[in-house]
Amino acid sequence: MRNWGILITIFYAMIVIGLLVPGYAFIAGMKPPWEDTLRVLYSEWLVWFWVVLVVSGQAILLFLSVDTTRQRISPRTHIGISYITGAALMALLTFAAIWSGAAGVLGDNIFDDEGNLLLLDTRAKPLIYWGVLWAAWSIIFFGYLKDSPKPLARVIAWLLRGSVLELLIAVSCHVIVRHRDDCSAPIATSFGIVTGIAVMLLSFGPSVLFLYKKRLDKFRSPYPD
Repeated sequence: MRNWGILITIFYAMIVIGLLVPGYAFIAGMKPPWEDTLRVLYSEWLVWFWVVLVVSGQAILLFLSVDTTRQRISPRTHIGISYITGAALMALLTFAAIWSGAAGVLGDNIFDDEGNLLLLDTRAKPLIYWGVLWAAWSIIFFGYLKDSPKPLARVIAWLLRGSVLELLIAVSCHVIVRHRDDCSAPIATSFGIVTGIAVMLLSFGPSVLFLYKKRLDKFRSPYPD
């Protein structure tokens, strides 16, 4: 199963880097030449921070589920790592949903005269706000899921549901800003869309291994259902 985990992680990284980043440029309505647009995106460190966050989140949750089948990590360690990782990804979804909603309500007014998102006039501020959301979601996860019999499965379920809700917000707001012919607002809503898709796809990897493990355990059981 570990080999399957490696393959799923590599495939997911290829999707994120090769499809979702260019897809963001397309959904946001960025204009050709695409070579120049993609060169700018791939040279932006915030883009790579987003890529590393979602891909590493996929890998951590995936290999936690793999190691669960082999009992190599104690349950206490599983709970801490899975909650921290899930909280980081939920913070990303929340951040994307907030700015998608702001774009839907305020349109191009979410940008200042210099083209920066309101309250995000420096590159460090997105990380600060995301960090605050991360801390908030960590508290929520530890408070509400600490007594769960299957904490990792619950975290992944939260991520899947959160991604669906975030996509509903982001897609709706994207339709609104496109209907208004806003110029810059689709940049925010497109980020929300690709983030929701990335986390949704991320949730399927560990879920597949959980189902696979459940099937194997059923065959190993002396009294199969």
